[in-house]
Amino acid sequence: MKVLVNGIGNIGTTLLALLAEHKDLLNIDTIFALKNKPLPWQEDDLNYLSSLGIQICSRITESEYTFLDTIIDEVDYIFDCTNNGGGMLNKQWYVDLPNLKGACAQGSEKNFGVSYMTGVNDIAIRKKKFVHVVSCNTHSLASLLTTFTGENLERHTESDFVVVRRSEDIGNHQRLVSANVVARHLDDQIGTHHSVDVTDLFATKKLLPSLTSSDVTTPSQLMHAVRFNIGIKEKLTQENINELINNNPYIATSAKFDSNVIFERGRRIGFQGRIFSHAIVISNNMILGKDSIKGWAFIPQEGNTLLSTINAFLIQTDYQKTESVMHELRSKLLFDRW
Repeated sequence: MKVLVNGIGNIGTTLLALLAEHKDLLNIDTIFALKNKPLPWQEDDLNYLSSLGIQICSRITESEYTFLDTIIDEVDYIFDCTNNGGGMLNKQWYVDLPNLKGACAQGSEKNFGVSYMTGVNDIAIRKKKFVHVVSCNTHSLASLLTTFTGENLERHTESDFVVVRRSEDIGNHQRLVSANVVARHLDDQIGTHHSVDVTDLFATKKLLPSLTSSDVTTPSQLMHAVRFNIGIKEKLTQENINELINNNPYIATSAKFDSNVIFERGRRIGFQGRIFSHAIVISNNMILGKDSIKGWAFIPQEGNTLLSTINAFLIQTDYQKTESVMHELRSKLLFDRW
């Protein structure tokens, strides 16, 4: 199996390291990586990826890297890690690749293919060539819903979420804000794109949850957070809550109230300094009502979509060992407590 990661930013670089580390487990022979705009000061980063056995490609014929056109027809699967419409533009040429078995794109590229999140709608992407891996915040909200109300939301009534967003990736400085900025509600019934995206995700299972969401961007570069208010049909005890969280390997807990402490621990002990849990629930700060669960969770944005990305690849390429591979990856990458 030959794979290409198109885009070597925060998500692409971590994904490449994951693929290289677990190459045999994932049944991958060759890993190509396309840096669309290689810049002189990124040479060290690309050399590091090359040292992992990754073959760097370029669209420029006079480049020191492999010319993309000479290998693209050999590629079996493409992980598109571009953003802001890049994945949608790229899809136009992915469609014509003769040997391509499948491709996936990340959060911002919503109409790239079937919206997907691991453990929520695996069946929906079987035999689908193009898959859209939903955003980090969508992962968090959907995981909280399924954890507390059931795989098919059978205990759910209605929920409201307030997403508190960091303003920028830690390595960048283009979108930093100097004060809190409230987002516009895109839908006058359900709010910001977060509830829209979660609703669309569950629509692939023919479910229509009642959700609303709002968000505010803060002057932070560390982690998102979400204040959740999840409606349930019957009261749950703290023991019930603990059991439900324990049953979902993608949900972690913490007794820490400071995101910077959790972020720093992830930098120390996580693979490539990342946290791969969908959400980290502050388990000692929840309000359990007779028909609702209220609380806070931190959201590890750069890592929590990557297991879904790998799972999509395995399902789309019909790998027979998908379940055992994902079990092994979860055991290596996920932590129960932060």
